[in-house]
Amino acid sequence: PGLASHNSTLPVCPCVSHAWLHPCAMASSPAIKPRSFGPAPSKQLQWRHQLVSRSSSGRNIRGLVTRRSSASENDGEKIAATEDLEARIAAGEFSQYRGSKREALVKPVRKLLASDQGGPGRFLAYALAKASRQWRRNAAERMPEAKGDVRIALMGEDPLFVVLYKLYRAYGRVFQLSFGPKSFVVISDPKALKHVLVDNADNYTKGLLGEILDFVMGDGLIPADGELWKMRRRTVVPAVHRKYVAAMTEMFSECALRGVDKLDASIGTDLPEKGSGKSTSLDMESFFSRLTLDVIGKAVFNYDFDALNKDSPVIQAVYTSLKEVETRATDLFPFWKLPEELNYVISPRQRNAQDSVKTIRNVTDELIEKCKAIVAEEEAVGGAEAWAEQYLNDADPSVLRYFLAAREEVSGEQLRDDLLSLLVAGHETTASVLTWATYCLAKNPESLATLREEVDRVVGDKPAPTYDDLRSMPYLNRVLCETMRLYPQPPVYTRRAIVDDQLPTGESIPAGQDILISIYNLHRSPDVWGPTSNDFNPLRFGPLDEPPPNETNTDYRYVPFSGGPRKCPGDSFAMMEAMVVLAVLVRSIDFELIDIDKIRMTSGATIHTADGLNARVSMRQQ
Repeated sequence: PGLASHNSTLPVCPCVSHAWLHPCAMASSPAIKPRSFGPAPSKQLQWRHQLVSRSSSGRNIRGLVTRRSSASENDGEKIAATEDLEARIAAGEFSQYRGSKREALVKPVRKLLASDQGGPGRFLAYALAKASRQWRRNAAERMPEAKGDVRIALMGEDPLFVVLYKLYRAYGRVFQLSFGPKSFVVISDPKALKHVLVDNADNYTKGLLGEILDFVMGDGLIPADGELWKMRRRTVVPAVHRKYVAAMTEMFSECALRGVDKLDASIGTDLPEKGSGKSTSLDMESFFSRLTLDVIGKAVFNYDFDALNKDSPVIQAVYTSLKEVETRATDLFPFWKLPEELNYVISPRQRNAQDSVKTIRNVTDELIEKCKAIVAEEEAVGGAEAWAEQYLNDADPSVLRYFLAAREEVSGEQLRDDLLSLLVAGHETTASVLTWATYCLAKNPESLATLREEVDRVVGDKPAPTYDDLRSMPYLNRVLCETMRLYPQPPVYTRRAIVDDQLPTGESIPAGQDILISIYNLHRSPDVWGPTSNDFNPLRFGPLDEPPPNETNTDYRYVPFSGGPRKCPGDSFAMMEAMVVLAVLVRSIDFELIDIDKIRMTSGATIHTADGLNARVSMRQQ
């Protein structure tokens, strides 16, 4: 609510498996010039255009676009491009006339034949009219198509997922987006989504995802497809089971408390003097990014990045690699598809990214060897049987240790790829969720007050919540669920059909067709969530004593962790981490966002802010 969007190349629940990219990254031919396809759009389509035009200009669609009062010449061009898109949608430029081309061709012939009063012309005209009716029926069954130079729109203020939202409001829940030689089917319908992700999942691959992630994840779980994916999932899923997550809760708390200590030190107050009124300004988005990097480092490798307190070559390598993933996800000109050897020579950015990945892989290989030696030593003194029973070790419950102790028979390279997949997947997604949860709570002080009352009551005098405490804080859970509804991480999933298919909504999908599943559209759809679809309301999912929302009990209207066989295996891990961190922060600090009405969204593998989440922070008076 009250956000403006911004398209930038600034720098995944472990759901990065659904990372997405601009369709135009695949387009190589010159832009299509606007064309007219027959008569004006239908009344229904005109109404949709008017709806988008009214709601997107001036006051705008709530929660999507708020203009900046002052803009540079460059920013003015971006705003003009954004407004131009809205006007072009309303004018019908992107509308593909849904009538039959054959009907349009034979119509003048029919008129000519019908003028033959006494000859065979009238009979032929009648036959053509009958055929034309069938052609019209067939054309009506085809999905709507948005055509035009979308690349111009993507250079405006709106990120891709907002452009897709505006097109969705004009063309419906399933439509085709075409430009240059490339086309995508955009899905924003829960039934169609369930068909692709669950009911018919074997007929779809990750598609463009592997091209983005291969340079850092290799053959890890997330980009893998087919039999390799099935094999890796059988290994990775048990590593993040419920017992593992419970063991991680204490580590989540330690990292969160260390974050509070860092804030306290920067404010300049001592712990016994909390509430002194002193404050400091900082970027909360950057703070959450560093905090969650510390968490995922300990959880996956048992490695302390200590990102909250220092920078190091390893930390810089991690951030460079993550930024490259996000840049590839939004690159208009995908030069990274050139051979690595050539890119290393001609592109400083690619050279830096490749060097960073090499640094991370070297550190990971060292950690694997050290952990192997520790596990071998424990087995030598009789620890193997205990490991076979419970997988966990109190001193080191990391995923790496589980893999090695479970005698996982894979190569060192495969093990490394899986670990790096979890590192990349589990870092920025949770950081983004915490960023937007903070934003939503700052915008809705009554929700923040309700949350604090619950946390204070349940946690009491303990420094942080326990695993059992988390089960007694349903409002905390709903705050995060509602945040992920409004700001899904990532906002779009990609798939590619490997055989011909038909959606339950009637549209035909040919083999090889790339698909964009817009979770952002689905989660903000007025058709699905009603007129308050863009409002923050943690109670919209029902009474707090009912089970929290997931894909199945909402009939796939709410899918923050995807669904089906490729559902995020780390959903419980991500939720527990976010719950612990948010609970510790709201009971420890007060925060007030700076220029809250100017905070804008930007594109990436996740939804970022354009200029950070700047806040004034002070220790909370209790």
